[in-house]
Amino acid sequence: MTPTETPMVEARMVSKSFGSNEVLRSISLRVERGQVMCVIGPSGSGKSTFLRCINHLERIDAGRLYVDGELMGYREKGDKLYELKPSEASRQRRDIGMVFQHFNLFGHMTALENVIEAPIRVKGASKKDAEARGRDLLARVGLAGQAAHYPAQLSGGQQQRVAIARALAMDPKLMLFDEPTSALDPELVGEVLDVMRELATSGMTMIVVTHEMGFAREVGDALVFMDGGVVVEAGDPRDVLGSPQHQRTRSFLSKVL
Repeated sequence: MTPTETPMVEARMVSKSFGSNEVLRSISLRVERGQVMCVIGPSGSGKSTFLRCINHLERIDAGRLYVDGELMGYREKGDKLYELKPSEASRQRRDIGMVFQHFNLFGHMTALENVIEAPIRVKGASKKDAEARGRDLLARVGLAGQAAHYPAQLSGGQQQRVAIARALAMDPKLMLFDEPTSALDPELVGEVLDVMRELATSGMTMIVVTHEMGFAREVGDALVFMDGGVVVEAGDPRDVLGSPQHQRTRSFLSKVL
């Protein structure tokens, strides 16, 4: 991989405010293809907002965000940006899988039905093909025997693994994880991280907002520490976690490691 290749994600001077609260301040970073970037930082530092801007669930106020070379959420004409229609933004979003802190599964659908809903409705897949692929994906996340179970019959870790399978069912080129283990009981965290490790090994490009420092050190190719809406420090996870260069990073890590 060379730096001249189009990165999977490129943020250029991205800013975002909610009223007078400036949540992102001129964020610039790039995520190469096949890379796992972990993002850490205190609550309110802008991590989740940044993820939501990547797939245009949140509008940005300034800058540019590209996924696979395509400007996200906007069309550029001259020096001006024009927001895409909702249908156009949805088309872009199809290629980006997102796994949230809370699982957001449909309670009235089985695990398999949750996984096949989007491929059938959005991509027009046949039910037969979608079910075959859905069963493969549930097996991949260790839930081959739970296809007919409803979310209420599954543990939190199992529900989150269904949510990962559901995101993978759309064949995304990029996966975004927004603190996927923070709502889980501690003993269920490992089973979700194991699935994410397998995804990383398979070459999936991933951005993971996480509090799991061991995962970041072991699986991450890059680590970004955010605070106050800016990237304070970035680099190899082992370097940032082992010998942080900035006092703010050292202060944060002293509380979480």
